Amino acid sequence: MTRSEAGPSSYQSMTAPEDASGDRPVQDRLRDAAPLLRMTRDSINDPHAGTRADPLRKGPRRIVVLSAPSGAGKTTIAHRLLERNPGWRFSVSATTRPMRPTEIDGRDYHFLDAGEFRRRIDEGDLVEWEEIYGNYYGTLRSEVERLLNAPGIDKIIFDVDVKGAMAIRHAFPDDALLIFIAPPSIEEMHRRLLERRTENPDSIRRRIERAAMEMEMRKGFDVTIINDQLDRAVDEIEHLLRH
Repeated sequence: MTRSEAGPSSYQSMTAPEDASGDRPVQDRLRDAAPLLRMTRDSINDPHAGTRADPLRKGPRRIVVLSAPSGAGKTTIAHRLLERNPGWRFSVSATTRPMRPTEIDGRDYHFLDAGEFRRRIDEGDLVEWEEIYGNYYGTLRSEVERLLNAPGIDKIIFDVDVKGAMAIRHAFPDDALLIFIAPPSIEEMHRRLLERRTENPDSIRRRIERAAMEMEMRKGFDVTIINDQLDRAVDEIEHLLRH
């Protein structure tokens, strides 16, 4: 489980013409958001458009940070990379949100109460943290250091938001490679959010609006990958990390 799936779990029909807040129709919001991804559409034929020159100039990086707007597919990409590479591990985030019936502590998240989470912040054990819809999420420094020191682990995969990615780079500047996963269009991003059937209309509206900030911050990433075809996106990331 990742932070991209951290929003409200109740699903409501999207057939109504307006979102849950009673404001403008969702389709109007999609039209307004479309220019945010125009630079992405124009670069589909060049998947590494916007990539920093020689992102691996410091040598191989062990910390691989994936960030994206909700619906871009970074969680699916992360799972596929882990399935194909036995020596890679996923960095499990900490959260204060309630554990769901199918989840396991330490596998899906490190589940902490709010007091414990704040104590970890005060002690400097959170590399990055944020509040999302009333719950706290963060990366435990102790978890990252444990994986870095564990034998046989080649790469550590992170699935965090764009601000968290910048914080991880600040904490581990020589080890972190930041990869931004972009959807091919805002309409496709909206379709993927609907298919999850875990988002209510207000949650989808907030995620689309948040995409403006996320797309702007992609400029600070080492690499941008367009997820218009899953297998190709995964292959591009694997090629980057193996060469």
